Amino acid sequence: MREYATAGDRVIACCRMPEDAEELHALAADSDEKISIHRLDVTDPKSVDSLRADIGDKTIDILINNAGVMGGDQQSAFDMDYNGWQDVFAINTLGPFRVIEALIDAVKKSTSPKIITVSSYMGTMGSNSTGSYAYRSSKAAVNKVMHVLAEDLRGDGIIVVPVHPGWVKTEMGGPNADIDVEESAGSLRKLIAGLTQADSGQFFKWNGERHEW
Repeated sequence: MREYATAGDRVIACCRMPEDAEELHALAADSDEKISIHRLDVTDPKSVDSLRADIGDKTIDILINNAGVMGGDQQSAFDMDYNGWQDVFAINTLGPFRVIEALIDAVKKSTSPKIITVSSYMGTMGSNSTGSYAYRSSKAAVNKVMHVLAEDLRGDGIIVVPVHPGWVKTEMGGPNADIDVEESAGSLRKLIAGLTQADSGQFFKWNGERHEW
């Protein structure tokens, strides 16, 4: 968000509780009105519909789905919180699709439309690590959703790709992660800017490399 606003782009920023998003409000205040803040819960159809109404007849050039949760600690073999698993799927897999469905008309107005969904290498079939069943399965599922959606929207000229942002030093990634937020965000913006129709339906790393499924 900071990357795009600094570059002079208009940013529609969404979060579940805008009243508590102090850092986001501070960023918006310094953005020369380039950032607008909207309430959004991707699991709530009424909230998504409200965002669609807020956007109205605006054009969306790049739609970035980045809402995501890791889920609780109880998602290991033979010790699964099934309600928690459903919650993770609702946010990580159904959420992006719900938002895309609601905002697709605004995306279609763009002359260079792109839909980006933040995924994870933990959802790849080539990953042999254990545990985190809920998170891994939700990311594998959203990868396939975007793969299919890329084909459905190819005739509209819309580029659709999931991306792996790297292991980033965030609240989810922790302090021992590989890269900081600035490196990940800056590299992703560069990747997104260079995407072409030939890339639609592929899975990319933050650094521009194609990722195995």
